[in-house]
Amino acid sequence: MTPEVREGIWRLADPKISITSVAAMLVGLAPAIRADRYSWTWLAVTALALFCMEVAKNAWGDVIDYDSGADLAVRPQDRTAFSGGKRVMVDELLTRAQTWAVAAIFGGAGVLLGAVIVFLREPYAALIGVLGVVLGWSYHGPPLKLVYRGLGELDVVICYGPLIVLSTYLIQTHELNWAVFWLSLPLGLFIAAFLWVNEFPDYEADRGAGKRNLVARLGRRNASRVLPWIYALAFGLIMALPWLAAVPLAAWLGFLALPFAIFACWHTWKQPEDFYRSRPVQPAALLAFNAYAIGVAAGVIWG
Repeated sequence: MTPEVREGIWRLADPKISITSVAAMLVGLAPAIRADRYSWTWLAVTALALFCMEVAKNAWGDVIDYDSGADLAVRPQDRTAFSGGKRVMVDELLTRAQTWAVAAIFGGAGVLLGAVIVFLREPYAALIGVLGVVLGWSYHGPPLKLVYRGLGELDVVICYGPLIVLSTYLIQTHELNWAVFWLSLPLGLFIAAFLWVNEFPDYEADRGAGKRNLVARLGRRNASRVLPWIYALAFGLIMALPWLAAVPLAAWLGFLALPFAIFACWHTWKQPEDFYRSRPVQPAALLAFNAYAIGVAAGVIWG
């Protein structure tokens, strides 16, 4: 394996982004730990399955965005570590065939691990698993190509909020409940906010390639005014969690995300055209997501 291929696979694995799946799992695990109904073994199998599907999604997404011209059109001054795709084909680390091979190998491994969960642990996980694969493919892939139609943000809210959280809880406890669903909704909004700020650097490239996500549709300035409302809805839900989800008031530890959200909103509002060149707004939005997950999980377990 050449150094270029290793670098390409590492980029597709992208641990700083894959940590979002782990954070979502933590929110689903917390109520199971509180109920003393958890299995570290099956948590590890679930995490590995999600990681494999994450790599596969990144790989096929990179091919589709390369073919559309979106990744090719990102200007050097607009490139960041969080946007513009993984660029494994743009930077000639992997060929198209190699990138599809990574998608097939990791996707196949993810499906195989999912089958192990379904047949040996929780049969109803198949329903969530199939929905997750369909939504994961459809974010970039035809025929839906949701991110090209202004529906990618909703896709991400569902996948990294309710889907991962509920599937984790289901695999741990063999049941679902509304409390876990309510815990997952702020998480979905935080990941939507993270995606939202990641779409600013790619604005010109996305518009040119017909990738009509919501930031491309609204324009940078208008989109910067929407970001605080996304966070406001998330924090409003956090306030209501003790009543919606019947969890301790300690679930308000989810407000650990607040300073990161304020930072992201302030600089996006002040510099909607180029905040990403001088301010770490994208890392702050990712930290808000993870801070909520850690805070609310700690509150639920030890509250």
